[in-house]
Amino acid sequence: MTYPPAPRTDGTGSSDPATPGGGGPGGGGGAPAAFHAPLAPAAINKIIAGIMLAMFLSALEQTIVAPALPTIGVHLGDIENLSWVVTAYLLSATAVTPLFGKLSDIYGRRTILLTGVTIFIAGSIACALAPTMWALIAARALQGIGGGGILPIAQTIIADLVSPRERPRYQSYSAVMFMIASVIGPVLGGVLTDRVHWSLIFWINVPMGGAALVITYRALHKLPRHERPHKLDIVGAALMVVAAVALMLAMTWGGSRYPWASWQILAMIAGSAVAWGLFALRLATAAEPLIPPSVLREPVVTRIVVAAFFSIGAIIGLSIYVPLYLELMLGASPSVSGTALIAFTAGTVAGAFAAGRSLGHSRHYKRLPMAGLAIGIVSLAVLAAMPNGLNLAGVSGLLFLCGGGIGTMYPVTTVLIQNAVLPHQFGIVTGTLNFFRLLGGTIIVAALGAIVLTKVDASGGLVALDLLAKSGAQPDADFSTVFSWVFIAAAACLAVALVCLAGIEERPLRGPSPAPTASSREAAPVAAE
Repeated sequence: MTYPPAPRTDGTGSSDPATPGGGGPGGGGGAPAAFHAPLAPAAINKIIAGIMLAMFLSALEQTIVAPALPTIGVHLGDIENLSWVVTAYLLSATAVTPLFGKLSDIYGRRTILLTGVTIFIAGSIACALAPTMWALIAARALQGIGGGGILPIAQTIIADLVSPRERPRYQSYSAVMFMIASVIGPVLGGVLTDRVHWSLIFWINVPMGGAALVITYRALHKLPRHERPHKLDIVGAALMVVAAVALMLAMTWGGSRYPWASWQILAMIAGSAVAWGLFALRLATAAEPLIPPSVLREPVVTRIVVAAFFSIGAIIGLSIYVPLYLELMLGASPSVSGTALIAFTAGTVAGAFAAGRSLGHSRHYKRLPMAGLAIGIVSLAVLAAMPNGLNLAGVSGLLFLCGGGIGTMYPVTTVLIQNAVLPHQFGIVTGTLNFFRLLGGTIIVAALGAIVLTKVDASGGLVALDLLAKSGAQPDADFSTVFSWVFIAAAACLAVALVCLAGIEERPLRGPSPAPTASSREAAPVAAE
């Protein structure tokens, strides 16, 4: 078995300036560079422990706040703007995700990860001390900036540590972090709010964040370095943030705060379209754009991004509206619907683990996620066909199958997109992938919300969420058609992801073979297209 020379770890990136992408700004996307010499298992485990704790911080904050919201609204005397406590975090976290990825390519993973955790801790302290609702909202936006940088950099660090063949096992750990957070977050948030004080849901981040800082500060000294001297495209980054925030605000407010045809929503959509157009122009004309054109021209990258947009977006959308389906159609209580949702989450984690284990051992690694997406589509088709003809156990079983099928996309999308680029581009492609995952979730949640939460009667009036919720006291067959379309829309998203995944070339994953019988041909790097 032969391996090409390892790249330098002095911060200059590729070992050979003649390597595609190794010499000029932005680099090339077709031929991944050679992988560095592996670290000792003890060093890898220390680094993994630190970044997993950092990831847990970010994941927990997305679930621990919900039970405390009513109490926070009463304490701060502002119920009307309560939703912004969640929205501000999501908006800022989504907007900065690709920016943090690019910064890590320029300045190094260790520096940027420590910066993200520090901002997150500062935002948590500001949240705990917030005297008013708008002060809390501003602090949550600051907290989201830090949290938005943690996940993509943590995934990028895993890419720096181990080869693509070994990566799936470690990438699967992030699914565990999110499952634990999704289960204990609401419980912990409720207990701290009821028994002590709502500010404890933010103060708890300080000791955990401090521990993450100490562990990562020490462990990441040994992290291989692939950063390269670049200038950050401030104009391009600003255009991307403006375009994303305007679009997400339109998707969040459309049909709830403002009618979809209102001038406010149309203006935000138009503004977002203009900003996206200017961003595309900037990518084509800037000397060093935020996302290198060579990366965008890489077919694996573009198809993975689209597949992740629709598949992971469908997971987020279903996790929001499945509990409402259970309450309206099956008469389940909120606690029971939450329990059924755990089946969906557990299936997602199981699918991620299955894909993670098979990804490094099979040359035809697309087969499992393609089968998983097909299973997800069939499960949703059954729910669409019989929205009120299944009991809670049947729905939970279908949700587990659906989650298991879609969950295979988590490690697959991350590993394949990193396998398609050079090491000094890991940060920007991982950040871009996570950005479009979150953006897909925002848009798909809005699309499903337009089906579930908004009904247009003959006069064009709107039926709001609170009216729908009131009808949930007893199962309401009138909503069977509504939820049928929800599941059909989600299945259509998975179908788009399946088509994109089918079109991806199965390039061998670089790195040591997982078994002695593996062909050395599978371990060799792929030549540039």
